[in-house]
Amino acid sequence: MNDVLPKPDHKYNAVAERIEALIEKNVLKVGDKLLSVRALSKEQGISLSTAFQAYYLLESKGLVEARPQSGYYVKYSPEHVLDLPRTSEPPDDALPVTIDDMINSVYVDLNSRTLLNFSMAAPAIELLPTAKLNKAVTHVLRESKTSCLHYEHIQGNVALRKQIARQAFNWGGTPSENDIVVTAGCVEALSLCIKAITNPGDAIAIESPTYFAIFQVMQSHGLKVVEIPTDPVLGLDIDYLEQAIPRFNIKACLVVSNFNNPLGSCMPDDRKKRLVDMLAKKEIPLIEDDIYGELYFGKTRPKTCKSFDKKGLVLHCASFSKSLAPGYRIGWTIPGKFKDKVIRLKRMHTVSTNTLAQAAVADFLSKGRFELHLRHLRKALHTQALRYVQAVCEYFPEDTCISRPQGGFTLWIEMNKKINAYKLHKRALKHNIGIAPGQIFSSQGRFENCFRISYGEPWNPKIEEGLKTLGKLMREWR
Repeated sequence: MNDVLPKPDHKYNAVAERIEALIEKNVLKVGDKLLSVRALSKEQGISLSTAFQAYYLLESKGLVEARPQSGYYVKYSPEHVLDLPRTSEPPDDALPVTIDDMINSVYVDLNSRTLLNFSMAAPAIELLPTAKLNKAVTHVLRESKTSCLHYEHIQGNVALRKQIARQAFNWGGTPSENDIVVTAGCVEALSLCIKAITNPGDAIAIESPTYFAIFQVMQSHGLKVVEIPTDPVLGLDIDYLEQAIPRFNIKACLVVSNFNNPLGSCMPDDRKKRLVDMLAKKEIPLIEDDIYGELYFGKTRPKTCKSFDKKGLVLHCASFSKSLAPGYRIGWTIPGKFKDKVIRLKRMHTVSTNTLAQAAVADFLSKGRFELHLRHLRKALHTQALRYVQAVCEYFPEDTCISRPQGGFTLWIEMNKKINAYKLHKRALKHNIGIAPGQIFSSQGRFENCFRISYGEPWNPKIEEGLKTLGKLMREWR
């Protein structure tokens, strides 16, 4: 074995050691871009092969990472990373949904300029293509015979539906524009789909923890929820779900399969297939919220549950709210065999989705600008995620646990059991800092010692100071 080990006098070893020293001294910080291989070769007077070997050695140590078509970046050091949160242990029962006043407390003023708001799982405005979207709005207004004042088709703008169908190719889907129903954001898509496949009093299985708006939708439809344990890396526990189905007479299942909010978990593609196949055998519909699917940090987009659907039992839901234009409120669903029922329900509730916003997004997509924007957004979010994680590891107590999302916007923080997240939220507000306490991500107010923060805002000194303050408040609790 000794003949394949790097010798200490190898040039690449010496170069790698110098870079490692800069990382350890925090001269090079997490998320910083390193010299290109060619630039490193020229600066250090080494061959391209030696430069590659130096980066490869650093990459093997987990100190740097290679990003496709972008280069090498500093990555947080493994020995400084906190433990993962534990897999959730929800109550073993089917319960009516209760909505806590905590949500109103957390989201009372979304647009406050004085609040450092870590609770918003959305991209910062400066990360969005504002000028190009404004240009699209101007263009469609000029081209429209009615200045977009007319009611749009109930199923949605045809041009937009065609563009969404093309986007589906990225996750292995092959829908046509006729399979898609445009909605006012993803929450309306979820609500219409839930209404289409359930009756009041039915039990529906969900991940735990999960996005609080899902509980509000369940409550509005008079449903019971069965919370399924969810791993912070692998997602929903399929074995637990399979056993729970006959016990609680579960009529449907709802999952955020890619980059769950708040855990950030991404269900591996083989597990998605297994989930779809298992539910299909039992003729149980699956609602899939894929709102974060395009915001991946890896080389390829993860597939969706819908891509494995052979019976039309998967109702796929998504939107542009997290990736392009939150305020436009443009979402959609591909509801499979339930399409006609979803359209009837939409006719009864909203009739038509915003005409101008649909036309503008369709125009933007038709120009081929969306993928370029997504590449920039993914790169920014990945760097921000690494910076936030590094700060949490540095400033929070050592017994804190933190998730490791590979996409999306959110970090899930698990604290010492003595700390109450809602009370921490109240204390943090006195310092003009907003967090999302874990209690709002469970139908029964669980996860008392957990909270969610978003890394949607680009890293800056104010963000760092805010996280440092949160860590101080947690330490003072002890």
